[in-house]
Amino acid sequence: MNKNIQIGQINTLEIDRITDHGLFLLSEEGEDVLLPNAYVTDEMKIGELIKVFIYTDSEDRLIATTLRPKAMLDEFGYMEVVDVAPFGAFVDWGLPKDLFVPKALQRIPLKVGMKFLFRVCLDKETNRLVGAHKFKNYIRDDVEELEVNQQVDIIIREKTPLGFKVIVNNLYEAMIFHNEIFEDIWIGQKKRAYVKKIRSDKKLDISLQPIGKKNADTAAGRVEKVLRENGGRLEFNYKSSPEDVKKRFNLSKKNYKRALTTLIDEKIITLDEGGICLNH
Repeated sequence: MNKNIQIGQINTLEIDRITDHGLFLLSEEGEDVLLPNAYVTDEMKIGELIKVFIYTDSEDRLIATTLRPKAMLDEFGYMEVVDVAPFGAFVDWGLPKDLFVPKALQRIPLKVGMKFLFRVCLDKETNRLVGAHKFKNYIRDDVEELEVNQQVDIIIREKTPLGFKVIVNNLYEAMIFHNEIFEDIWIGQKKRAYVKKIRSDKKLDISLQPIGKKNADTAAGRVEKVLRENGGRLEFNYKSSPEDVKKRFNLSKKNYKRALTTLIDEKIITLDEGGICLNH
């Protein structure tokens, strides 16, 4: 149970009383907040604990909901702009009241239909949650607490010629290079990943697979796995078409060829006129 009500977060509160407008919930310190009738169910009883998200209503009063937003305080979420005004824009973050993005926190002028990563922040002057499209000031470079092969949470930010930019643990910027991606990923996707390299300039390289471990999620591991599932032999070689490679292995032609070379060097497969086959 929360000692105090925390805006922008999931709170565990006690159901205190029933009113015409909904249930009032209490923290340990006696602060209360309304859970409107729209979220009240017959199973909710006075004295029970309930988990709710806290934000503000159209009149800037604290309000509770059993819904979960696309991102909570100090988190990033992929959101669509649904309205614009002279003073800012509004994005859909999964709650009835859209999240306000002030003009001062827009990296470019936002237009309806645009989709970007936004960070949920607290405006300390108004005590309202706002979205930040311009979030460089919230990104940290003190990467000393990270180490190679550490598991992290990422959200895919944008695609570049080199790969995909990502946000790590809602704190750091990093990159996943195209030649190390062996699955379909997309902007806004949240995944578990691993720190591959911490550069001298404090920039991070991220891998979707554990470092130094060949498994079915790597290109070589995937080719080996598909071979085993198909009797140890397939009519594939270095000249196989990109379309056939994609369909069979879900790999790009470049990653597939690199995988063949790795498996041949490790004497796991043999390449002959009939195709590729496992050595064991």
